[in-house]
Amino acid sequence: MALKAFLVEDQPSMRDSLVEALSEIAGFEIAGWAADEKSAVAWLRDPSHHWDIAVVDLVLYGGGSGYGVLQALRARGRTRQMIVLTGTADPQVRQRCEEMGADGVFDKAMETEAMLDYCAKLSRAAGGH
Repeated sequence: MALKAFLVEDQPSMRDSLVEALSEIAGFEIAGWAADEKSAVAWLRDPSHHWDIAVVDLVLYGGGSGYGVLQALRARGRTRQMIVLTGTADPQVRQRCEEMGADGVFDKAMETEAMLDYCAKLSRAAGGH
């Protein structure tokens, strides 16, 4: 059974690329997406929604930020992963995200492939792709 991913990304072109890559490369089923913090937190906290991993951008032009999403989901179940994919992954940002409970932090410009490899390993470990 495919793992389910939820995307928090406000740029449609980036979101579309992630949907395609996570589906094809990592074998994930896309459970949904949100472009702003409030919608993301509401969806991710809803007990009727099943998700295994959330891919979160930190800069959300639609309102709020990825930091707010990380903070709100800090007490999630251990089987749920939160990873950050951002254009601002300097050492201080990485440390702050990890302190807020991120399982991984990846830079959009240089580490998108590493993020996809990370997701593919999770999928294989769960018996997926």
